Amino acid sequence: MPTDAKVVRRVLRAGYSFVLYLLVPWVLLRLAWLGMRNPGYWRRWRERFGRVPVAYAGRRPVWIHAVSVGEVQVARALVERLRELRPGLDLLVTTTTPTGADLLAQTLGSSVRHLYFPYDLPHVIRRYLERIQPALVMLIETEIWPNLIAACGDRDIPVLLINGRLSARSYAGYRLGGELVRSAVAGLRGIAAQSAEDARRLVKLGAASAGVTVTGSIKFDARIPASLREQAEPLRRSLGVNRPVLIAASTHSGEEEQLLSAFARIRSTRPDALLLLVPRHPERGDAVAALVRARGLRCCRRSEGAIDVAADVFLGDTLGELALFYAAADVAFVGGSLVPVGGHNLLEPAALGIPVLTGPHVFNFGEIVTLLERGGAVTLVRNAEELADRVSALFGDATRRIQAGEAGRAVVRANRGATQRVLEVLSPWLPRAPAALPVTRPAADP
Repeated sequence: MPTDAKVVRRVLRAGYSFVLYLLVPWVLLRLAWLGMRNPGYWRRWRERFGRVPVAYAGRRPVWIHAVSVGEVQVARALVERLRELRPGLDLLVTTTTPTGADLLAQTLGSSVRHLYFPYDLPHVIRRYLERIQPALVMLIETEIWPNLIAACGDRDIPVLLINGRLSARSYAGYRLGGELVRSAVAGLRGIAAQSAEDARRLVKLGAASAGVTVTGSIKFDARIPASLREQAEPLRRSLGVNRPVLIAASTHSGEEEQLLSAFARIRSTRPDALLLLVPRHPERGDAVAALVRARGLRCCRRSEGAIDVAADVFLGDTLGELALFYAAADVAFVGGSLVPVGGHNLLEPAALGIPVLTGPHVFNFGEIVTLLERGGAVTLVRNAEELADRVSALFGDATRRIQAGEAGRAVVRANRGATQRVLEVLSPWLPRAPAALPVTRPAADP
């Protein structure tokens, strides 16, 4: 690379870092505010500033970064396969949110180590890398951090983007970063992109086309336990075997109000209907329960244990049980889509053979939505009224529900295999596995 270009990139990173340092007080205030809703943000917060426990030093792990719940699901599938192929690999998974950390602990337990992801400040990244000394870094989906990628490049640590996706909105936002982002993307040693469109955008953003491989989405490969339906039967009996059940999953603030309006419309024709409402962030349980009760509806909460058979709304305010809730429902609405969040994973209900509906704001899952639409496996609704009408129609037509559910299963089956293709991309970069080392968990902050 010409010297002038290197100087320009260093200057741009210096400017970017300067702005980040100015934002540190705001970051601390935000961390404190988030901790008021979820105390997990207050625990082990030093890790975010590079204060890694001594027990993590010098173990040369494969570092996988999974921001939150959705990315942890991808990391889980990847870790399970890596454990099969290279049982001695030392694996470190980082998350940004405590919700992601909790799900990681529930699903993978002590088979991996966990830390919180560091802020992209030069001294923080330097301290983090000096302590953990990763042999390989994998960023899942849409994570482009200029200082991290540059620091890894200086140390000859390969950084790969796995299950990479870049929506039109994200692409437009990253383009504003100009040469700063372009140099970061160019610093990725390899990219496993979900779709041809994701690959095209990443190349336009600066990735070397020879290093980009279209692998599909690992989310198609999620393993559903054969016993899940059996596990869901007691819950379904408690909710009411003959009641039509709509699950509204991964919902956000501003969305529950619309869903409750839709539910009122559904109950005008199906007064026995039950809404299984699962907010994306369980810590919002109190606020969502208050919304439900303000509508004069009877609400029971999973977190409180006992199920009220007379409840109108069952609030799934726990972590790690979404698949169980899906298996207990007749029709699924996937949230983050009636508000401009970008949608959430539609493949879990589709794989279970449940008719799927979603709102118009699905820009984070454009390719998956297109595949499901082509297969007749998803219905897009523009508002609460359309949602109510479509759900009511499905409740009244068992044949149509079965057909839509089977269409979802077919789409998922036809698109499996991404994990194996990703492993083929990873293979040249994976270190030789040493003898298995004991997993160490960081002590909680006092």
